[in-house]
Amino acid sequence: MNVTLAVKQYVSKMIENSGPGMKVLLMDKETTSIVSVVYTQSEILQKEVYLFERLDSQNRENMKHLKAICFLRPTKENVENLIQELHRPKYSVYFIYFSNVISKSEIKALAEADEQEVVAEVQEFYGDFIAANPHLFSLNLLGVARGRSWEPSLLPRSTQGLTSVLLALKKCPMIRYQLSSDMAKRLAESVKQIITKEYELFDFRKTEVPPLLLILDRSDDAITPLLNQWTYQAMVHELLGLNNNRIDLSRVPGINKDLREVVLSAENDEFYCNNLYLNFGEIGTNIKNLMEDFQKKKPKGQQKLESISDMKAFVDNYPQFKKMSGTVSKHVTVVGELSRLVSERQLMEVSELEQELACQNDHSSAQQNVRRLLQNPRVCEVDAVRLVMLYALRYERHSSSNLPGLMEDLTRKGVSERYRKMVQSVVEYGGKRVRGSDLITPTDAVAITKQFFKGLKGVENVYTQHQPLLHDTLDQLIKGRLKDSQFPYLGPSTLRDRPQDIIVFIIGGATYEEALTVYNFNRTMPGVRIVLGGTSIHNTKSFLEEVTLATGSSQSGERVQGTSRLPSRR
Repeated sequence: MNVTLAVKQYVSKMIENSGPGMKVLLMDKETTSIVSVVYTQSEILQKEVYLFERLDSQNRENMKHLKAICFLRPTKENVENLIQELHRPKYSVYFIYFSNVISKSEIKALAEADEQEVVAEVQEFYGDFIAANPHLFSLNLLGVARGRSWEPSLLPRSTQGLTSVLLALKKCPMIRYQLSSDMAKRLAESVKQIITKEYELFDFRKTEVPPLLLILDRSDDAITPLLNQWTYQAMVHELLGLNNNRIDLSRVPGINKDLREVVLSAENDEFYCNNLYLNFGEIGTNIKNLMEDFQKKKPKGQQKLESISDMKAFVDNYPQFKKMSGTVSKHVTVVGELSRLVSERQLMEVSELEQELACQNDHSSAQQNVRRLLQNPRVCEVDAVRLVMLYALRYERHSSSNLPGLMEDLTRKGVSERYRKMVQSVVEYGGKRVRGSDLITPTDAVAITKQFFKGLKGVENVYTQHQPLLHDTLDQLIKGRLKDSQFPYLGPSTLRDRPQDIIVFIIGGATYEEALTVYNFNRTMPGVRIVLGGTSIHNTKSFLEEVTLATGSSQSGERVQGTSRLPSRR
């Protein structure tokens, strides 16, 4: 169960099918992202693809010596553009691949447009999602909820994305969903309708234990996306923002022009691949070791590498080192910038308090510590607000809760009204009234005992005490203890055996902390394979956007009409 490999194989197959000769890859906005995340341009160049074009680009030249490989989402707009293209073909022959199911009527329209008989083949290759890591995928959709209901256009898109993952992984699963979420039930039913309608596509070889699709709702755990992160990939996304594996470093003070935008891809960057899930301290040590290995080969390089700034100076002083080791200069720059932000924003202190709020139950200490940090001028607006949000979620029903006092502290600190309003929005989005789970206080004896022992042993690292709710959900699922009353099956049948292949999908977005949880389950649980997906992959900034969009329209209390209809196939 490897989503990166699934998309890579689709792209390779498209290129192979077109045979030898020079080719152009014709894509749309979304498929450009889908391909660029799994393949570098240089890798595709080696397969005789010399040109990358957007189908909707107006100024493409006639190049009859090129074959066109079209990889497109099956949208109305793309089909119309393709019809126009076939009326006046710019290339010698067309191999057309849609990333999802396309209707017979649209195939007919394309056939009628192909008067010059330039279309060699039309196929469906189900790569309709972004494969961020081998076990993590995203649909890059923000703002999927309006109140507690689907944004009407995004239910069909999420259904298509999720069914394409199932087809790419060749799984016809049993489906479970979070009962407390109407959106989870709607998506489960919508996916089931497609599986029933396209039963021939889902006719895979039966396995002894059927695969399982578990559909969850982000609002059940609003704490995880609000926390600062300390493992490499998660930290980069939180502080710098990963967008389809790209980071914008243009605002970094004194940045070299070659490094204004860098790509971090575990497929093509060995250092990144090896350090993806390591914590910040280990990464610094590993970069230092990498550079010291190189230094040994240079007679002049006697200076010591004690700090991040030493390393940056070292890289700047060795142009030939830069040339030989673009990877190292990239990671030194990224880690250097992370280090600068951690220091400037006092993130170690902020993060320690976030972990206390998320994992411990001492109200008076939590309140004092939040007030103390809100008075610190170096704690920036977004960090101040996230601390108050965590406090509001954690002590929402506490008899001594002092949320109004903390809101006044935010006003005194000069935090903008937009951010202050978000505190209430987060409680509305993921507070006690909404949640179907016990996010905050463990009530069963086993969970209380676990907490007690954790307290006795102390914690290895105060910055990584928190476990996402997903950890407990998966743990219960694998042990066969996940309650049907909270996570019912869709349909009459249930799974008797321990599940082996599990696809988890979070409506409202997943996080890299949850991806780390899944990675660790895959590593430590033999016979269990888990893939995690979400409508997006959040950091705090994008999560707050998601919350604002969801709660902004819920004030009217209106139900969004028409979301239960069968999604269209486009």
